[in-house]
Order: sequence, then C-alpha cells, then structure tokens
Amino acid sequence: MYEHRKTLEGVYQPHKVVEHRKVAAVLSVLLMGLGQLYNRQYGKGIMLLIFSSLGIYTAVTRLPHAVWGIVTLGEKERHLEKVGKIYKQVMGDHSIFLLVEGLITIFLLIVFAWIYFLNIKDAYRTGKIREEGGATSTFVQSLKYVAEYRFPQIAISIPMLGILFFTIMPIIFMILLAFTNYTINNQPPAHLIDWQGFKTFKDIFVIKSWSHTLYSVALWTFVWALLTTLTSFIGGFAVALVVQRKEVRLKSFWRTLFILPYAIPAFVSTLILKNIFNGQFGPINQYLKMLGLPVVPWLSDPTMAKITLVIVNFWLSFPVMMLMIIGILSTIPSDMYEAADIDGASGFQKLRLITYPAVMFSMAPLLVMQFVGNINNFNLIFLLTGGKPGSSDFRFAGHTDILITWIYKLTIDQGQYNFASVIGIFIFIILSFFAVWSIRNTKAFKEEEVK
Repeated sequence: MYEHRKTLEGVYQPHKVVEHRKVAAVLSVLLMGLGQLYNRQYGKGIMLLIFSSLGIYTAVTRLPHAVWGIVTLGEKERHLEKVGKIYKQVMGDHSIFLLVEGLITIFLLIVFAWIYFLNIKDAYRTGKIREEGGATSTFVQSLKYVAEYRFPQIAISIPMLGILFFTIMPIIFMILLAFTNYTINNQPPAHLIDWQGFKTFKDIFVIKSWSHTLYSVALWTFVWALLTTLTSFIGGFAVALVVQRKEVRLKSFWRTLFILPYAIPAFVSTLILKNIFNGQFGPINQYLKMLGLPVVPWLSDPTMAKITLVIVNFWLSFPVMMLMIIGILSTIPSDMYEAADIDGASGFQKLRLITYPAVMFSMAPLLVMQFVGNINNFNLIFLLTGGKPGSSDFRFAGHTDILITWIYKLTIDQGQYNFASVIGIFIFIILSFFAVWSIRNTKAFKEEEVK
C-alpha cells in the first residue's frame, strides 16, 4: 500500500503555484525597479531603475563625505602656505558648510529610503494581483490611477518635502550647533568648529550670569504670553458681547471702528505708539505735565515697560479676537436663549451656560495657538522697547526681553551661536509640549459636541 502511494505521488505531482509577490519583493529589495520589471511593468520599472541609479550614485559619492564632514567638522583651517618663494593663503574646511551639506545629503537619502520602501510594497502588491489571476496595470494606467485616486497623497507629499527640508532640517541643524563651540571668536573659515558635547548646556545652568538671565527671561516670557493671551481674549469677548446686543444700534459702524487698529500694519502702529509713550517727548506725558500730574516712565522703568507692552499688544490684538467671537456668537441658535428666558435664567447664567461654552469650544485651540505665538512674539517687543531697559545683572538681555528676542541678540549682536541654539532647543521643547498637550485636551480637536 505504501509503495503504491509513493508511486502515485511520484506520478501526480501537484501544480506548484509561483509566488510572484515574494519573487517581486525580493527583486525590489535587491534593486529598485527589478520587481516591477518582473511584474511586466516596464515603464515603471525603468523609471525606478533610473531613480535607483541616482540614489546609489548619491550614496556612493556624497554619503562618505557627508558623514566625514558631520563627524569631523573639517580638518584644515585657513592657513598660509609657501608656494615657491611666496606665501599664499589657502582656504581650509568650512565647518558650517560641511554640516549643512552633510544634513542635506542625509535627508535626501532618507527620502530615497522611503521611496525604496514604497517600491518594495508596490512590487509585492502587484505580484499578489498576478497570483490571484488579475492583470497588472500598464505605465499609462498607473499614471491615470495616481492622478485620479492618489492625488491627495501627491499634493500632500510636496508640502511634506518642504517641511522636511525647511522646518525639520533647520531644527536638527540648530540642535547640532548647541553641541559645538560656534561663537563669534571661533568662526569658520578662520577657525574650525569642534564638538564639545553638553558643555554649553552645563554652562548655561552653572554660570550664574547665564542661569540668572535664563530664569528671569523665561519667567517674563511665560507671564507675557499668558497676559497678552488673556487680555486680548477677554477684551475681544467683552466688546463682541456689547456690539452684538439687540439694543445696540449701528453694529456695522462699531465693528468697523474697532477693527481699524488691526487694519493698520502692526509695525506702523507699534512705531507710532513707541513715540506716543516716549517718556520725554511723548504726547501722553506732555498732557500729564499740562495737567500738573507726574510723568510716567512708560518705557524706561522695567515694570512700566512691561505693562506698556501688554497694553499695546491688547490694543493691536483684541479686534481680530472680537471678529472671531462675533462670528461664533452668530452661530448660537436663538432658541437656546429663548428657552433660557422661559426658565427664568439671568443674563450671567446665559453667559456662563450657553455663550461661554460655545465660544470656548471653537476658541480653545486658537487660544492655545495664540499663547504659543505670543511666546515667540518678536516684532512687538523688538519694535517697541528693543528689550530695554537694560540690566547689568543679565547676560546680553534687557528687562523686557523674551526668549526669542534674547536669541536674536545672542546671534546677531553677540555671536553666541551655541548658547542661542541651546535656548532655541528649550523653546522648541516647551512649545511642542504646550501645543501637543493642549490640543489633545481641547474638545474641538476631539470632535466632541458642546454639552
């Protein structure tokens, strides 16, 4: 019986199905485009082979130099070299250029690796279609499919590349600078930059002048962001409620009047207000003198300068907040207020239970973004006070400087690029934490309904 069965198995061998998906995937792993050629998609395969050649060429010719540049940051400084009987200046390695070029090469290869992964996935999927008896698409059909069904992915991929090269790469570059000794006294090409690990991070906390400045400026930055966000929201909310009341006439006129400060370019308004609040020649202090009142050091006293900044920011920012809240108020159904009137609710109860939740449902994410934006509100402080009045206790910062204006002074005025990068990392971490945490906890982003 056993011998008979063995004979039958030898005669009737089952038909072995070729596993096209595995073959195509393995070929695509070996070289981009081979899997597509195996799947008889010649146009796509040739295109991927050309792209693969470019990627391999970049990896072979550029990657070693990119890694060398990032690791060493150059080996030769600019120096004099004797050529014949005279000395000639020979350019050395530029550490910053090497760092940037290295990052660009690595990011290009990351994009290439992602396309390589998609190539394997595509070959596997097409091989599976062949196994199931389906027909593979031609190059023209593939292009039509991409144009009709993958257009959103193609459209998103372009800004994604922009984010990769113009947002993420500069952040990586800034982080790397924080681990170097790049200062005004140590600039390429005259000098090479070296990696020095966490020394700058340690110095900014250990050296008293740096740590004192960091803590003071960071504290004022958060106070500034909180006050400016709250004042603009409360002011805009209050004005919107007043303007939208039934008994108020000429609503369009009042809306237009209140929006005028926003319609004027912010830097023009700021420069005008800087003159108005001038302690010596400003019209406000002139009027105070005429009335026999003491003048106010609007911009020269540390505390008054901060208060003036908050007032000016309120004046410039509450109109847009008012407009947004007016738009939200117009979406609240009037029958909710009518039902509340029938139940005998007071005006404050209607505000607390109907108006405020509806406004906050839409405004919470915007307030988070405004808070984050005010942490980096460079223009107003730079144009109005320039960080002044100065402080002898601070390291290259004034009393009204926030972190972003301090970074500006450290880079543009003082050339302390490594310290500025460390502070930039702190800002990035803080803003990322606030943005992610707050957005994940706001109802609008959870798509919940107002309760």
